[in-house]
Amino acid sequence: MHKANLNLLPTLKVLLDTRNLSRAAELLHLSQPSISKQLAQLRGEFNDELLVREGQRWLLTPRAELLARELADSLGALERLYAVPGFEPACCARVFKLASSDYVAQYILPDICAELARLAPLAALEYVLWDKRQLPQLWESPLDLVSTITDEVPEQIRGLHQGEDGLVLLMGRHHPLAGKAIGLGDYLDWPHLQVSGGGDKDSPVERVLAPQGLSRRWFARVPFFQAAVEVLLRTDCLMTTPAHIAWQLSRQHALTYGPLPFASKPQQYHLMWHQRHHQDPAHRWFRELAYPFLRDHLQRTTHESRVKL
Repeated sequence: MHKANLNLLPTLKVLLDTRNLSRAAELLHLSQPSISKQLAQLRGEFNDELLVREGQRWLLTPRAELLARELADSLGALERLYAVPGFEPACCARVFKLASSDYVAQYILPDICAELARLAPLAALEYVLWDKRQLPQLWESPLDLVSTITDEVPEQIRGLHQGEDGLVLLMGRHHPLAGKAIGLGDYLDWPHLQVSGGGDKDSPVERVLAPQGLSRRWFARVPFFQAAVEVLLRTDCLMTTPAHIAWQLSRQHALTYGPLPFASKPQQYHLMWHQRHHQDPAHRWFRELAYPFLRDHLQRTTHESRVKL
């Protein structure tokens, strides 16, 4: 079976377009003898004269005219194959998938949705609660973006740092400890409430207490911050939570917050996505849309929370 010499296709394309050996040699930066040699090879490849001399001009044979049309289609397809895909937000009908906590869903997601609706009205957004155990499997997840707490961005995961925050102690204004300096004994004596959904908000506390053989007494674990608010308002529970969240919730409810009775490591917030999405134009556009809302909210509310402390 004859093996086609694909290296001759650029020469064939130029010869068929120019119908002039001298001009083809000039465009391809080759000598005229080289072009004549390649034309001879092409004639052998296709078993056809391809170009026929008539006076001062060259004419295409019927086979050459057919090749010219097919070659234009084929090379055009190859050019489209290598072309960088464009992206028009107004025409995008993609469903973007974002994961984070219910706090982000309540206080930041509406701004992201409003901007998405304004710029890409045909697109949609699916939001799910993030589970930190999913991070190692992010490569096979349908999620586009994850906004969460993590000390390190794993290998093959891309990330933008949104900022950092520290933990504080949140409670109802009715609580006996409200407004008082709280010691470690107080912290351990009272029952605790945990929000289990979203990122890891508790490991900094465990890293302090566990080496001392200490632990909190849990009263309840709930998946949502709104549920936690209602429990705090009706019980004497304490809740350890990021300062910016405590500030936001205490503005709207009869809650108050103060420093922990021990130092804890600040928590790092990142917007993350898998490497396989990194070059996708639609994905890049969406993450560049979402990131400023996440970063700016965190940094503004963190600043406000420090003013109170």
